[in-house]
Amino acid sequence: MTPIRPLLIALLISAIALPTSPLASAPPVAQASTTTTSTAQVKNSYPHAKESIGKVREIYDGALSPAIAVNTFRNIDRLFPSHRILKSAKPKALPVAAKSISEFYFIDRGRRVSLEQYLEWNQVAGLLILKDGQIHLEKYRYGNSAQTRWMSMSIAKSITSTLIGAAIKQGKIQRIDDLVIKYIPELKDSAYQQATIRDVLMMSSGVRWNEAYSDPRSDRRKLLEAQIAQQAGSSMRVLAGLPQAFAPGSRFNYSTGETQVAAQLLRNAIGMPLSAYLQERIWSKYGMEADATWWLDAPNGIEIGGSGFSATLRDYGRFGLFMLGGGLAAKELILPTAWTYEAGTPKRLRQGDFIPYGYLWWPVNSEQGFQDGAYMAIGIHGQYLYLNPRNNIVIVVWGAQVKPTGGAVVDDQAFFAAVSAQLAENKATK
Repeated sequence: MTPIRPLLIALLISAIALPTSPLASAPPVAQASTTTTSTAQVKNSYPHAKESIGKVREIYDGALSPAIAVNTFRNIDRLFPSHRILKSAKPKALPVAAKSISEFYFIDRGRRVSLEQYLEWNQVAGLLILKDGQIHLEKYRYGNSAQTRWMSMSIAKSITSTLIGAAIKQGKIQRIDDLVIKYIPELKDSAYQQATIRDVLMMSSGVRWNEAYSDPRSDRRKLLEAQIAQQAGSSMRVLAGLPQAFAPGSRFNYSTGETQVAAQLLRNAIGMPLSAYLQERIWSKYGMEADATWWLDAPNGIEIGGSGFSATLRDYGRFGLFMLGGGLAAKELILPTAWTYEAGTPKRLRQGDFIPYGYLWWPVNSEQGFQDGAYMAIGIHGQYLYLNPRNNIVIVVWGAQVKPTGGAVVDDQAFFAAVSAQLAENKATK
């Protein structure tokens, strides 16, 4: 990693003050690429397949019991039809570091917190810490194991964004500033008619959106109900009916709706399911060791661009390493040059104002975070994929918090900063 990323981001510190981030009909895929998750062979091979689970509305309402929440979060492919992303034939090794993290303390808002307290208070179901491609800590709780798949929620947004980068690199999407309607003609008479792909990736299309997870009247819940209906095209009908609130590119507004637009335009551009494209371009090439799954909006439909992706702890870690490596896999550059830098840094709106967002990734909003070029994918219920390019660190957190938001007792970013500082210090003292 060249030093240009942290140096450039550090220059932004004096220029901006960013708020804290919140808590972002297809034909069936060929059997060689993905399979459905309903076969007896798949169910019998998964250790949690027979557990009782809750309902999807209960997830967003925060109405599950803690035990049922855990069961549900590791079995989300049972809630909706899902495509399967098949593991690589040559898994990438993740060696264990000679000196691993055992116990340490850090300061969060003036109080001293231990590693065990962080895990307990934030209801962490799995934790993986990688530095220089080596495992410094791997911890499973609540009966999880290395075979467990866990939901990502809005981490899926960042995966969708990365696939758009891959499509641009291949020329399947010509330019990031192409109009959305070039790839989704059915939105030509909607509020998205003047929005570009860049606007959508920055969540600044100007289309009105209410993201309230627990409010059944919100736009987010209307999109969920369209998914529950499992009718082809229902998601696009919801989005096509939204009014315009601002000029395109003039205002940041966090919207899961943008990510379904991103998924649809990507699907139309690549001519295959997102799951198959992920498998072809990243999952198989980078050496993921287990199958993953991804929700569909209808039987044989399109993947949900903003949620519903599920994978093992180590494979989330490998995806983080793929990003830290600039998108290099099997000696092939999968992403455009500097795409990971562009995706993970604060962006400017059309009139020049900075926003606290990249291309469906969250830049870390702290002085040290800017210096390290750190950025994150974040999902409700406590899901994190933290990347620190300067120190070559990946941290994956699985959350089992019952509430969609507000369930964390400890600031996760304080934990990430403390881990990064300790690992950087350990390297310096070698």
